[in-house]
Amino acid sequence: MEPRKLLEVLTVAERLKDETRHCYTKNGRHESVAEHSWMVTLMAFLIKEEFPEADMDKVIKMCIIHDLGEAFTGDIPTFEKGEANEHTEKELLYAWLGTLPDSIKEEMTALYDEMEQRETLEAKILKALDGLEALIQHNISDLSTWIPKEYELNKTYADDKVVFSDYLKAVREEVRKDTLQKLGE
Repeated sequence: MEPRKLLEVLTVAERLKDETRHCYTKNGRHESVAEHSWMVTLMAFLIKEEFPEADMDKVIKMCIIHDLGEAFTGDIPTFEKGEANEHTEKELLYAWLGTLPDSIKEEMTALYDEMEQRETLEAKILKALDGLEALIQHNISDLSTWIPKEYELNKTYADDKVVFSDYLKAVREEVRKDTLQKLGE
């Protein structure tokens, strides 16, 4: 990639450092999209031995780029994001991908298509980790930062995303235990 193009791409990606999510950090600050993506990526690295049959390097790439579209639309919480929001995000992201060098554009487009279809093991792992990270972050944050619907959502969210893996189901159960403990149940 040409040096100037690299700097342009990084300038777009840098927006995710300031784009806040619905989640809060332990110290009460809104979490950024970049921080979320970093934690999802770290999770993939830490569990790679649990999935010897998966291409975990691909999963890590997916983790790094999975929320780049939010550099154009901002973060919309999953319980508020609709089909129109997803369409707009995809349209803006793919327009931006079209400005990238061919090899990068092709690789990223293939990764986004794979993530959207959610059929491969790698895409399923990414989707599960993305959901689990949000739950883990909620459990780490102060309960006062939760909105009412999250009390129930944190008990059930991502259950459908982990069904393909006994390991991730076990992780989900541990996260649920932490939620119930946090809620005093």
